[in-house]
Amino acid sequence: MKTLVLLLAAGLLTGARLSAAETALVWKGQLPKDPAWLHSDAARSLADNLLAYQYPSGGWPKNIDMAKPLTPSERAALSARKDDEATIDNGATHTQIRALAQIYRVTEEPRYRAAVERGTDYLLAAQYPNGGWPQFFPLRKGYYTHITFNDDAMIGALEVVDEVAAGREPFTWMDSTRRSRAADAVTRAIDCILKCQIVTNGLKTAWCAQHDEVTFAPAPARKFEPACLTGSESVGILRYLMRLPTPSPEIIASVQAGVAWFESVKRMGIRFELVAAPDQPKGTDRVVIADPKAGPIWARFYEIGTNRPIFIGRDAIVRYALAEIEHERRVGYTWYNDSAKSLLEREYPRWAARWIGRGL
Repeated sequence: MKTLVLLLAAGLLTGARLSAAETALVWKGQLPKDPAWLHSDAARSLADNLLAYQYPSGGWPKNIDMAKPLTPSERAALSARKDDEATIDNGATHTQIRALAQIYRVTEEPRYRAAVERGTDYLLAAQYPNGGWPQFFPLRKGYYTHITFNDDAMIGALEVVDEVAAGREPFTWMDSTRRSRAADAVTRAIDCILKCQIVTNGLKTAWCAQHDEVTFAPAPARKFEPACLTGSESVGILRYLMRLPTPSPEIIASVQAGVAWFESVKRMGIRFELVAAPDQPKGTDRVVIADPKAGPIWARFYEIGTNRPIFIGRDAIVRYALAEIEHERRVGYTWYNDSAKSLLEREYPRWAARWIGRGL
């Protein structure tokens, strides 16, 4: 998963006394665990920066170190922006909303509350009537209009909206009107997720990284991101469905089917590793290595209908062996991962013990 990475420089942590680990923190969408940090000057510095980067639409751009101190001229330039590239991709917008809500909860600074409200309104406005979220809003032409599960974009946005609807921390102070709108958004989003689950040979399987915003059909994005089953984003989708407090029979059936698919496509006896390769750029390569003791592991992409792992380079040609695509793509993408291991071995059994057999 590509995540929004904000580096909190040690020089920013000038308020409350913090641990050595937190002064060297790399923030991946989360604030420091030490509650004292929320009362620190560093928290206000970060919050003020997030306000500066927020677009008039209420959303935020991606792939920017928003903890880096801004000069007066940089703040002026941000204030004068004419573009609006707000997105939920790579952790953008939903991470800023949650961070600001946490800081507002202890500071009660009205500017931070207003920014959270505008961000929440942005997510609610960006959602399609059918429940899905596009990658960018205002809409951008191209694959960006698809319902975007890629890199957990829609699930990240949905989790914030869900927390708002339920009035959970850090949104306990949210007004009833927004909570009601958020509850409706959650209902539509769940319906969208269920409609997007791909059916092959009469069986529900998993999801694509993006789906058509009208038909819900699996859809391609970049040349190396075809319409296929994803062994990555589908994990996040299933985890979200399993967290729902009162799953319907349809949700229970969806989770069961998704888990059964993951069981059926797991690979044993191989490792996906970065190895030394002096003949390659930067001296490294990504390879699949046979290892009888290894596994389970899952491919990033599976072919719809055959469940064969697929690999795609920038020529958009589907291949069935990692070694057959160009080096830049081999090392530039996580083609295998074990993110479903905990889901299958620990999380699903606990969930199933509670819900399987109820309402079916």
